[in-house]
Amino acid sequence: MNVQGKATVRYMIDDVEAAIGFYTKYLGFTVESEALPAFAAVTRGPLRLLLSGPASSGRRPMPDGRQPAPGGWNRIQLPVADIAAEVERLRTAGLQFRNEILKGVGGSQIVLDDPFGNPIELFQPAE
Repeated sequence: MNVQGKATVRYMIDDVEAAIGFYTKYLGFTVESEALPAFAAVTRGPLRLLLSGPASSGRRPMPDGRQPAPGGWNRIQLPVADIAAEVERLRTAGLQFRNEILKGVGGSQIVLDDPFGNPIELFQPAE
């Protein structure tokens, strides 16, 4: 597996197969590798996303007992050409957003949750 030139992010998830389905069906990722039921790696352009299920090494407890878990606010950002159309497409599919589209000086954004509560920001740059 050649990962040079790719930014890699790890997300904690609860079901590797469901996560693969979500990221490939709705967000255009492709499967790079999988070791079910523990782990998978999916890619989209220069982004490599590691999906770490409960049985993966990435989910082992820290020395102080804390357990890595899905969720939080750090997120990947995926650029889109038409944010309103993407939001409509994903809402029609039954997916959940944390907010409504926000417009700022750099563009428009909205935060989508994956099935495990990990955030994904959809971003349309300002024209």
